Amino acid sequence: MATWSTIVPEPIKTRRLILEPLRFAHAEEMVDVLADWQLYSFTGGTPPSLPALQDRYARQVVGRSPGDSERWFNWILRVRSTQAAAGYVQATVVEAPAEVVAFIAWLTGVRHQRLGYAGEAATAMAGWLRSRGVGQLIADVHPEHLASIAVARRLGLTATGEIVDGELRWAGAG
Repeated sequence: MATWSTIVPEPIKTRRLILEPLRFAHAEEMVDVLADWQLYSFTGGTPPSLPALQDRYARQVVGRSPGDSERWFNWILRVRSTQAAAGYVQATVVEAPAEVVAFIAWLTGVRHQRLGYAGEAATAMAGWLRSRGVGQLIADVHPEHLASIAVARRLGLTATGEIVDGELRWAGAG
């Protein structure tokens, strides 16, 4: 199996979505997806401006942390039938001595919520990570965010009881 330093994100297709590896150019359409204030009701923060999102994407597309201790995998969700950007999934992969761990997250824009896209995309990403040797998946979810809790459960994660920055940590086998 290849080491994580040589693995790059690939397009992932599901029945209704295409997960496109993040590119800098995605910022222009994603700024609209991320513009709704409702997205920040559980996590805090504010919608990013285009320059702020471009700065974020410029860092993320590098695919690794500055110290090279983490690998970053980011995908934009695109609805197959319309080609519209609908959100994102992401994983931060750390090669621990005993196993490879992926810290995962997902977000679906308000216009595309309640359609099952987050679960579909997160499941596809988790399968991609598992097929490459990830041994554990971890997601931090606000304890009142019922939709994200449902996604965590769909991935086979269970609540650990640990609170990290106000969010409940969920974990499960990769």
